Amino acid sequence: MISLAEFGQYLPGILLSYAALLVGLISPGPALLGLMGVSLDQGRRAGQHFALGIGTGSFSIGLLTLTGLSAVLATYADAMTAIRIFGGLYLLWMSYRAFRTAFRKPPTTSDIADAVDTRKISGRGYYFRGLGLHLTNPKAILTWIAIISIGFHEGAPLWVGAAIVIGCGLISTSIHLLYATAFSTAPAISIYRRAAGWINGLLGVFFAAVGLRLLFNR
Repeated sequence: MISLAEFGQYLPGILLSYAALLVGLISPGPALLGLMGVSLDQGRRAGQHFALGIGTGSFSIGLLTLTGLSAVLATYADAMTAIRIFGGLYLLWMSYRAFRTAFRKPPTTSDIADAVDTRKISGRGYYFRGLGLHLTNPKAILTWIAIISIGFHEGAPLWVGAAIVIGCGLISTSIHLLYATAFSTAPAISIYRRAAGWINGLLGVFFAAVGLRLLFNR
């Protein structure tokens, strides 16, 4: 039974993990560009199947990351310090990437359409393409390590890690389904492209703040 005091102790870290994932989902990457390409070229239904594949991949990576970190922490008591440092440095690298991208020309509609092979296939086919793309995406794997290290500290009960994985998995699936709906129309992508510079600038600030928090908070 989880007490209110215990729940309140770990809730801020869990919510910060959710926030880190949420803003990370705005950052253009292979999954987002692939989803844009499928939704724009093949329509909303194909994009939604692709999004469900990405969401399943997100759950899978999160579960594997949590299981691996739990095993490491059970064997090496000081491993969380190294994991926290790695997570902080990775978030600072993401901050650098976001700031650099903010001053670049955003991808064109043609770039987005070419991000994946969009030949017409079944809904199941698009689902497995989304799943395969996310499971082989190094950015997704490294991001999950950073996200879990934000809220799952040394000595934290397993339910904290489970809350991060389940919550982040649901957020990822929901946001990608919303993207599939929005990006099935060219005007939505045009609006996103115009706001890309400001979006990446804000992402840079957020990732830098969370990365420094991981590195210097004990």
